[in-house]
Amino acid sequence: MRLRMKKTQQQVAEACGISKSLLSKIENGQTASAIATLSKISEELEVPLTWILDDHDDRDLVLLPHTERQFKVGDENMGYSYELLANRSRFTGIEPTIVHVTPRDMNVREETYTHSQDEFIYILEGAIHLLYEDEKHYMEKGDSAFFKGNKSHLFIPVNNEPARVLTVFIDNHL
Repeated sequence: MRLRMKKTQQQVAEACGISKSLLSKIENGQTASAIATLSKISEELEVPLTWILDDHDDRDLVLLPHTERQFKVGDENMGYSYELLANRSRFTGIEPTIVHVTPRDMNVREETYTHSQDEFIYILEGAIHLLYEDEKHYMEKGDSAFFKGNKSHLFIPVNNEPARVLTVFIDNHL
């Protein structure tokens, strides 16, 4: 998509606030990256986040057995890993994922995220603190929230048990 838009890696990297080297590694699948970074890239390239996360062609129907689902692993500094639940069309404004929040002793992430998409979350398993605009909100299995992604936020583990959070990114710009 970057090439179709006739943009250089340097142009996209600068617009996203990352290094050209990191963008190159992301494009070539050589590194895992934070959703916030991938969101900035998707915004710059004017495509939904799922279009960047999944390399399959656009489809009208996506059936994705759990045994075939791609499991994306983040590094320890990211504080989570995530699974893409479906790849819709690049023009679809909804992107469902499952975020696996790293247990507290393994989670070193303190910096909050921002991105262009709004976010709906539903706690599937475990518990987290949702840090939103410097306010901590305790959430456990069955709890849900909707918030603006352009406000600072972070999922913080409550204890040494992993948490799974259904996260739906909603792009209001399409």
